Amino acid sequence: MKKPFSAVAVLLFAVAVTRAQAPGPSPQPGQVVVPDSNRERPEQIGHGAHTNHLIFKPSKGKPGGSPQGETPQSLRPVYNLSVTGGNGIIAIVDPYHYATAQNDFDTFSRQFGLPASTDTVCNGSQPCFRMVYATGSKPHKNCGWNQEAALDIEWAHAMAPRAQIVLVEAASNRLTDLFQAVDVATRIIQSDSNMGAGEVSMSWSSSEFSTEAQFDSHFMNTRVRVVYVGASGDRGGVNGYPSVSPDVVSAGGTTVNRDSAGNFLSETAWSGSGGGPSSYESRPSYQNAIVAIVGSQRGAPDFSFDSDPASGVSVYDSTRCSGGSGWLVFGGTSVAAPSLAGIVNLSSHFYGNSGIELSTIYSNLGNSSDFRDITSGDAGSFSAGPGWDFVTGVGSNQGTSGK
Repeated sequence: MKKPFSAVAVLLFAVAVTRAQAPGPSPQPGQVVVPDSNRERPEQIGHGAHTNHLIFKPSKGKPGGSPQGETPQSLRPVYNLSVTGGNGIIAIVDPYHYATAQNDFDTFSRQFGLPASTDTVCNGSQPCFRMVYATGSKPHKNCGWNQEAALDIEWAHAMAPRAQIVLVEAASNRLTDLFQAVDVATRIIQSDSNMGAGEVSMSWSSSEFSTEAQFDSHFMNTRVRVVYVGASGDRGGVNGYPSVSPDVVSAGGTTVNRDSAGNFLSETAWSGSGGGPSSYESRPSYQNAIVAIVGSQRGAPDFSFDSDPASGVSVYDSTRCSGGSGWLVFGGTSVAAPSLAGIVNLSSHFYGNSGIELSTIYSNLGNSSDFRDITSGDAGSFSAGPGWDFVTGVGSNQGTSGK
């Protein structure tokens, strides 16, 4: 049985990753490092959040010099997605100030032929990127959280190239500040003159805590068409909040397996994927069909995306952090959350709330044209198998139906 990642240890191990060339990158050795921002200290639980990204450092090639991980072009065929599309707003909520966000977003877009940021107002129909300070004042900088934000804005854009990307910067990684930023993100989507619909992506989390349900109201919106997506966590079979909220789509993690030529072979469960029965949240009605598995508690994750650092994605971040900058390779369910938010956006259904989105997902459980059933791999004490499971949920994405 594979063990979950430690919350405090730096993991170094040899893995395979890929080059940024179609049909997909080929394996090469390297190391995975858990950044300081991804380490949860006991006093943080229920008060502060940590990131869910992991850094892959290839053994060969110049660090930061060129993309070495999966790309939008290499992953779209895996998930049966079109090369363009998207509408409305995807709001990315992260703490602290990311000073080079616009430059890095544009560099990523140019590299992979994505639409450029043509509009910084983000209240029309054109692709755009802009930044908003949740409190009205610029937050302090934090390079580890800058890495998180780079991953989030770039991979939401990668999956929904024509959506408008808004980075909402919270004052700090305290949960109260982050949920204030979530409320700001909701209002931004509501005020969008083009559609008034979109997604909020949250790649951060806290371990579950007894009073977490008091924050669920931030995701219960009946007047705006907003779907909330959260990273399930990188602790292998352990839930993270807010992804386990009944009103948030919980994003789990998989491994994309390729042959030595870079051809796609299969997708399996990632050992670091968060999930399990919630300790404090009751089973929502959309999970009644899997009551035999989840019992009386909310089960997570809901559906999944490539998150294994061994099949990590290319990200551009020009802010130097722990000796690294430029083109980096990231894994973790921080990849899954913005990517799935982008896929939900690309589907263009724009349901009234997360509950409707989740009801749609679960009503298509077992439909192979909508989801790839992940049937092998473990995370913590849980194993992937036929149908829904605590590692990958309904499975990974196939196309834009059923979301």
